[in-house]
Amino acid sequence: MTGVKTSVYTYRVLGLASMYNLTQILNMFGVFMTVKDVIEQKLTSGFDVGYLTVENESHNHNVPDGSESHFKVVLVTDDFKGVNKVKQHQAVYKVLALELAGEVHALALHTYDLELWQKTTQAPMSPDCMGGSK
Repeated sequence: MTGVKTSVYTYRVLGLASMYNLTQILNMFGVFMTVKDVIEQKLTSGFDVGYLTVENESHNHNVPDGSESHFKVVLVTDDFKGVNKVKQHQAVYKVLALELAGEVHALALHTYDLELWQKTTQAPMSPDCMGGSK
């Protein structure tokens, strides 16, 4: 994972964010990651994660096969203790700003602190696509 951290650091230092998304930059440095992998890496780096799932739900939508544009994220962290849902989601949007400005079209966010997650234990199912599911 050192290569990833080095590439992310280089990406920021060189100011390449305005020209390329993170996945493209990592690929240039020989680090091949899916968008899902990048989301997982960034959330793990950005929060003290107790539980995390990132699910590519693109196959449920009217997009080409192999797309990585629609994701469901379940993020459990005590960083969210006492923080309202809007602020929790804003914190995630900040960490994933480049992906949301680029290849990620839809992000279903389910955020919890550890105490609430222990009472909940699972996130709700994603609704059917309203834009023409397969």
